[in-house]
Amino acid sequence: MTTVNDILLFLEKLAPQSMKMDWDNVGLLCGSKSKEVKKILVALDPFESVCKDAAKLGADLLITHHPLIFQPVKALTDDTSIGRAIQTLIQGGISAINAHTNLDCAPGGVNDVLAQAVGLQDVQVIAPCGLDEEGRPWGLLRQGTTTQQPLEDFLKHLKNKLGCPGLKYVDGGKPVCNVAVGGGSCGGELRDAVSAGCDTFITADVKYNQFWDAKELGLNLIDAGHFHTENPVCSLLAEKLQTAFPEITVILSENHTDCAKFFF
Repeated sequence: MTTVNDILLFLEKLAPQSMKMDWDNVGLLCGSKSKEVKKILVALDPFESVCKDAAKLGADLLITHHPLIFQPVKALTDDTSIGRAIQTLIQGGISAINAHTNLDCAPGGVNDVLAQAVGLQDVQVIAPCGLDEEGRPWGLLRQGTTTQQPLEDFLKHLKNKLGCPGLKYVDGGKPVCNVAVGGGSCGGELRDAVSAGCDTFITADVKYNQFWDAKELGLNLIDAGHFHTENPVCSLLAEKLQTAFPEITVILSENHTDCAKFFF
């Protein structure tokens, strides 16, 4: 019998909780470690609609990148989406595990997958935080190389590779060759990308002043969207879980997408 704790221990090896940011909330956030797991749903977010999908599918466990509970919950009622989401999980006997910033930083995690999805070569960790048990460097950002090309050509390539409906960017005045990636909200790390010798930085949730900072630093800064820069890791996570636990049915969410739209 495979339990929630078995899955939790497996994820701890993939993305040790010691790699998470101090402010983060990761691990088992709902349910019981002793519960038997026969079906898992994997998704980027544990939003209400995803929790309902988990219940409809008869899942025993929901595994997400983002945490079910991030800010303290003062009341658990059906007046809020987080309240309804948690109630849906509890009523369905569904446990919830997440690996957030630890999966961002871990070797083979969010940012290695993003670098691979973009097609970068010779991928390395920018400003490593340390080495894992296998002696591999780990940290938040990755950098890699691509064939030197005009920014416009790279933007077309990136939009196609990530399936983005659109890209927001600033032209730093350089062709694209040495690229840094940071899935999700990594705009604050743009100076690390510059220090690493990168001419281009792909991330999401970029602030107004960060675009100006990048322009002044001569960095091509691309906001490819939080969902589209992080969602690629879900496929890999589902694949690894299915390989490690062949007796379990692992389902990758097909309904969860980015709610933000572009108007042209």
